[in-house]
Amino acid sequence: MSLYSDLLLKEENKDYIRVGVIGAGQMGRSLISQISQIPGLIIVGVCDIEPKNINFAINGYQKFNKVDHEIKSSTNFEEVIKSDFVDVVVDATGVPEIGAQIMQLSLDANKHLVLLNVEVDITVGSIMKKKFEEKGLVYTGSAGDEPGVLVELYEFAKSMGLEVVVAGKGKNNKLQPYANPDTCLKEAKSKNMNPKMLTAFQDGTKTMAEMNLLSNAIGYKADINGMHGIDANLDNLNEKLNLKSEGGILNSLQVVEYVDGLAPGVFVIVKSENEIVDEELRYLLKVDESHNNHYTLYRPYHLASLETPNTIAKAVMYNDYSIKPIAGPVSETVAKAKRDIKKGEDIDGIGGYSVRGEITSHENMKNSNAFPIGIITKGTKATKDINKDEILTHDNTELNKDSVIYKLRQEQDEVFQ
Repeated sequence: MSLYSDLLLKEENKDYIRVGVIGAGQMGRSLISQISQIPGLIIVGVCDIEPKNINFAINGYQKFNKVDHEIKSSTNFEEVIKSDFVDVVVDATGVPEIGAQIMQLSLDANKHLVLLNVEVDITVGSIMKKKFEEKGLVYTGSAGDEPGVLVELYEFAKSMGLEVVVAGKGKNNKLQPYANPDTCLKEAKSKNMNPKMLTAFQDGTKTMAEMNLLSNAIGYKADINGMHGIDANLDNLNEKLNLKSEGGILNSLQVVEYVDGLAPGVFVIVKSENEIVDEELRYLLKVDESHNNHYTLYRPYHLASLETPNTIAKAVMYNDYSIKPIAGPVSETVAKAKRDIKKGEDIDGIGGYSVRGEITSHENMKNSNAFPIGIITKGTKATKDINKDEILTHDNTELNKDSVIYKLRQEQDEVFQ
């Protein structure tokens, strides 16, 4: 039977999947509202630091909800996670330290966990996936986010016997590596967005994190630190994202990448060494003989939080996931200074004034004594002058060792050497 058929059965039997959502901002409130129109799913808990966000989200849900049930609303996520009425927790906060606390509480409460928090996933996802699975619980990223959609495309191609040579996404806006909440403020207000969130998109951190998450899920690395980020379209993508020896820009294949020009879509570039299969691909994709033997499979949209209910349902009904790390980290997103930072200064994290993220391999991060951007929390300070564009390392930065995410990362580093 299909997922939808199974959800209809749950609705008919009043055997609802009970969902608690932490974070009622843009992503959380749209997810909450969407669930009101999906059979077999109900919202039983909503948490946000802003009561007005909670009320707005619940009102949107109740407008279409047809099931008579109570909803726990709280500014304390512990109350939602520990509720006996919650089957599965969704983290829609986007904040690494809060995400780490949600992870730990969900694990202790024996609740499945669905992440709309890429930032925490790339920082401590390997150890938390291991911990959840040891307890028979599902730990998963979300369908609809670019990494989750890309895993679907990747597995679609691989299950047909095709070789995937590149997996990537289109970037929604031009890279502005030195963006900060002040430079983003006007646009953020016009879009009803948090300026820090828009900063993380504009300065590239979000793109780096998303491709980092994909890398950890399929084992592909970035071709160069920060990826190439070229302009491309569907007509030339397969040529540009090819080896240098073939007229492209890549040093190697089987890499993750992003491009300007295809947003909000995602893509995989595939090939087959089998001449008959190659001929069939050429025929079915309607390309002529001038086309090389690399073919672009493209999905022109990702519906983010609106697709998340599929992950929630699969987690509870099938003990299945949308995206998770294969083991230890393959790639990391390190912190680069967006400005000159003086010794003794406080350093803010993702979406702030001090640093932006850049993808690199796990090995490169270790060799440079750097650390993931996600463990920068309140209390992080510069121990030396740090120049603009310099990578933050354990040699020039003092981290907050009391944070939950720092402690989990230490544990992950011990388990995955």
